[in-house]
Amino acid sequence: MHPFGDIKQIVPAGLDAILLYFAGDTVDVANARCQHWLHSITSLTFPWLKECVPAYDSLLLVFDAHKVDSHFVYQMLRSLAAQDANMSINGTGGISAKTHEIPVWYGAEPANDLALVSQKTGLSEQDIIDAHISMTYKVYAVGFAPGFAYMGNVPETLQCARLETPRNKVPKGAVAIADAQTAIYPSSSPGGWHLLGLCPLNLVDTSHNALLKVGDNVKFAPITEQEFRDLHEG
Repeated sequence: MHPFGDIKQIVPAGLDAILLYFAGDTVDVANARCQHWLHSITSLTFPWLKECVPAYDSLLLVFDAHKVDSHFVYQMLRSLAAQDANMSINGTGGISAKTHEIPVWYGAEPANDLALVSQKTGLSEQDIIDAHISMTYKVYAVGFAPGFAYMGNVPETLQCARLETPRNKVPKGAVAIADAQTAIYPSSSPGGWHLLGLCPLNLVDTSHNALLKVGDNVKFAPITEQEFRDLHEG
C-alpha cells in the first residue's frame, strides 16, 4: 500500500487493522492532519469500522475482517482523500477543540517531586509551578491506562527524563511530567514520571468515559489544599 497526500506511511497491523502515519514539519502539523482524517472517517459511520485510535502522528483503523480487508480500506481512504480537498492542510479543518481547566494542588503529598525537579532543572519550586501553568497543552494521545492523556509540550526549561527507577504506586490524580510530556494519572498505578501535585477531578466517569480526549486543550490552574478537598471527587 503506497502512501499518498498527507499520509507518509501505511502499515498493516495484523489481519484487521492498518496504521496510518502523517507527514508534517512539526508534530502539531502531523497531529492536526491526523485529527482531520479521524473526523472525516468517523463522521461517515462505516459499518465495517470497529475502532479508530489516534496518537501523535498516527491513526490506527481497526475493521471487521469478516466484512472487508485492508485493500478495501486502502481504496476507501484514497477515495475519501480525492473527495476532500481539505485533507492536505496545516490545521484541523474547522474542528473545534474543547478546552479544560484542570485544578492542581501543587506540592501535595504523596505527589511531590518539586525538590527533585528543582535539582534537575535549576528552577525554584515556584518557577516549576509557574512554568507548568504557563502553557496550554494539547492532548496528543490517550493510552497506557483508561483516561491517561499524553499532553504536550512542556516548556524546555522544565523538561526532565523519566525516573531511573519507576515507582510501584503513583496516586490517583497525580499530575506528572516526563520529557516534553505532561499527564494526570486517572487511577493509582505504577509510573516513572516526576510528580508535581494532585488533581481532585475524576478523569474517567462511572460509564468509563474519559474526560480528556485526543485533540482537547488543557490549562492547569493552581489551587490550595482546602480547595482541593472541596473539589475532591473521590
